[in-house]
Amino acid sequence: MRLFDRFFKSRKQLKGGAEDLPSDRLEEKSNGDVSSYDYEVGIALSGGSARGIAHIGVLKALDEYGISPDIISGTSMGALVGVFYAAGLAPERILELIKKEKIYSMVSLKLKQGGFFELNAVRRALKEEIPANDFSALKKPFYLSVANITDGVNEVKGENGPLHDFVVASCSVPVLLLPQEIDGKTYIDGGLFDNLPAASIKDKCRILIGVNVNYYGPVEKLNGIREIAQRTFSLAIEQNVAESRKMCDFVIEPEELKDYTLLDFDKADELYNIGYNAAIKLIKEELGPVMQKHRIEQEEGSVN
Repeated sequence: MRLFDRFFKSRKQLKGGAEDLPSDRLEEKSNGDVSSYDYEVGIALSGGSARGIAHIGVLKALDEYGISPDIISGTSMGALVGVFYAAGLAPERILELIKKEKIYSMVSLKLKQGGFFELNAVRRALKEEIPANDFSALKKPFYLSVANITDGVNEVKGENGPLHDFVVASCSVPVLLLPQEIDGKTYIDGGLFDNLPAASIKDKCRILIGVNVNYYGPVEKLNGIREIAQRTFSLAIEQNVAESRKMCDFVIEPEELKDYTLLDFDKADELYNIGYNAAIKLIKEELGPVMQKHRIEQEEGSVN
């Protein structure tokens, strides 16, 4: 069933009329051959550690309205949420899994020789939920970004290779977490080069939704070295996010996330609700009306 049919058969009703398209890119795509795109809706999920739990709420809202993404990309925490969703896990199950496993809490991190911590809980959850360590085992196409610091380049993975290793690598925050050695190369958090991985799927889907969970606006005060370090890292990766943002047709960036740190995993329910509410707002005010307009145009075209 096509996207718009699924959308309007959803049990929830949208209010408001058709609006102008939100971006030149979407306007151009709508005037072109729709069949040239492999997928209707894609979603790119940014890194952001604990704040990435908001991605789960976004996916839940989209599912409720029958707008389930057909293709997914993710970086760091976005890669972890994205791979579980691509494997067929419901958003509620992903939230439950992250809360149960305490994925990034210190009790689930094992200190390795050399001063790094290892993401044992992440690897364990991947093995339990996605036993086959291969991208082909996923139910939906999925791409992730990892930083190859051996060669100093960003790499996009989604066709082949050890799925679990690359997901863990994309989640491996520099300096703190153990880098992953894969095929003689050293990989770390993909956010270093590509924190909102829109480029990898922008030409594969007609509508691309970007979800960025990092706040770059002004802050009132920074308390202590940890907040300063987090703020510095966030501002550094904004440079690559700025370019990726332009590739998306819709962008969700909840400002409320500025009140949460990268380590607030104990506030999972709050973060989930922020993502959910932000997505509902987008659907009602922007995405829904645009889709309604396209549906009307499609019906008029079929009549003519």
